[in-house]
Parts: sequence; C-alpha cells; structure tokens
Amino acid sequence: MATETNGADVAASSPGMPQLDFSTWGNQIFWLVITLVVIYMVLSKVALPRIAAILSERQGTITNDIATAEDFKAKAKEAEAAYEKALADARAEAHRIVAEAKADIQSDLDVAISKADAEISAKAAESEKAISEIRAGAAEAIQQVAKDTAQEIVATFGGKADSKAVNAAVDGQLKG
Repeated sequence: MATETNGADVAASSPGMPQLDFSTWGNQIFWLVITLVVIYMVLSKVALPRIAAILSERQGTITNDIATAEDFKAKAKEAEAAYEKALADARAEAHRIVAEAKADIQSDLDVAISKADAEISAKAAESEKAISEIRAGAAEAIQQVAKDTAQEIVATFGGKADSKAVNAAVDGQLKG
C-alpha cells in the first residue's frame, strides 16, 4: 500500500503538461518568436516571391492571351468583311451573268420569233392564196353546177334551156 501512495504523490507533484507549466513559458515564448521569425523569413524571402512571380506570370499570360484573342477577333472581323465583300461581288457577278444570259436568250428568242413570224406570214400568205384559189375554183364549180342544175331542171319541166339565158340567170342570182 505504501507503493500505491508513493505513485499517487509523484503524480500529484508532477507539473502535468509542459505547455501549461508557468516555469517554462519564457523559454516557450522565446522559441515561438524564433520559429515565427524563421517562418516569416522563409515565406517572405522564398515562398512569397515565387508565388508572386507565378501570379505575375499568369497575369502576363492572361494579358497576352487576351491581346492575342483581340487580334484574332479583329482578323476574324476583317476576314468576315472580306468574305462578305467577295460574296456580294460574286452575287453581283452572278446577277450580271444572268442578265447577260437573259439578254442573249431574249435576243435569240426575238430572232427566232421574227423568223417564225416570217415563216408563219409566208405560210399564211400561201394558205390565203390557196384558199383564194380554192374559193375561186369553188365559185366557178358552184356556177357550173348551178348552170348545169338549172339546165337539167328546165329540161325536166319540158322546156328547152338556152345556155346563154341560163348563164345570165345564174350569174344574176350569184351577184346579188
């Protein structure tokens, strides 16, 4: 039992955690300040300049990339304007070619129409001439048939038909 009380006395007389021992606070504060100064020196002389260099390099890269993007954007707008101009020129040229083709086709069509009109007029004149000849022939044939019919009718009724009198009567009736 005596050993048990000895262990309890030793535990009660020991200071406990060294961080909470007031007798070592001065030493702890000294080493804390030294450690903080060393960390500050390392950060300010080594780490922070590297970080600042990396940040400025990134900023420079971003700035250069933005400037390059602006240049590309300007070049793209110029290329688009050139494309639009070329497209407009091509459309104008196409319209001009279409107009020329229409004019050529129209002139060819006008020539063909005038040629066709001339052929039609010639054929119409030939047809009119043929029709006139047919009418003249038909009129003569009608006169001859009328004369023959009149002579036959007169002969059927028992009279003698004088051809001069029949011709004069048929001609008188045909004239109006």
